[in-house]
Amino acid sequence: MVKILGVCGSPRSGATEKMLSEALSSIGNVSGVETEWITVRGKKIAPCNNCNYCKREKTWCVIKDDMQELLEKFVEADAYVVASPVYVYTVTPQLLAFFSRMRPLFHVYPEKLRNKFGVAMATGGMRNGGQEMTVNTIINLLLAKGINVVSNEIGGYAGAMLWSKDKEALGAMEDDKAIESASKLVNKLAEVALIYDAGRKAVNV
Repeated sequence: MVKILGVCGSPRSGATEKMLSEALSSIGNVSGVETEWITVRGKKIAPCNNCNYCKREKTWCVIKDDMQELLEKFVEADAYVVASPVYVYTVTPQLLAFFSRMRPLFHVYPEKLRNKFGVAMATGGMRNGGQEMTVNTIINLLLAKGINVVSNEIGGYAGAMLWSKDKEALGAMEDDKAIESASKLVNKLAEVALIYDAGRKAVNV
């Protein structure tokens, strides 16, 4: 069984959450795949302060907040759908804090994210509101953790991008082309994850 985890980087329940849930539901009936999603909304996630505790003690982060629970789910998954609204032409501060707190995975447990896969999604209130830059930031965050990035189908390229017109979940559903692009993206992610899982089992790695 391959597990795909959605990560909603929005501090609100709106367009980004709707886009992510709609995309994940489109692969709900794919054999061999299960989905779940987590959100930073309402969570206390302090950013990494570079104290080097994890690196020095060869263990997990010393900061105790909601990150522990979220990171457990992240590590357990095989592939990721990371979505964020545009905040100042990039991802939300909450999502940046979330990824910054993965420092122990880099310094102590690098094997835990090896050969996993991820895709990027962004929502913006304007048609050209920074969605491409936000998608690129998410891609770089994934690459920084050693996660392989899966491209979208032709027409979507780097990821999925939605124009909400600042109408939250309703605006997300009105952008049917973006929802279709997001669904194609996560279905391609599921295909890649399944193929890798089958190959890994075939060579007994």
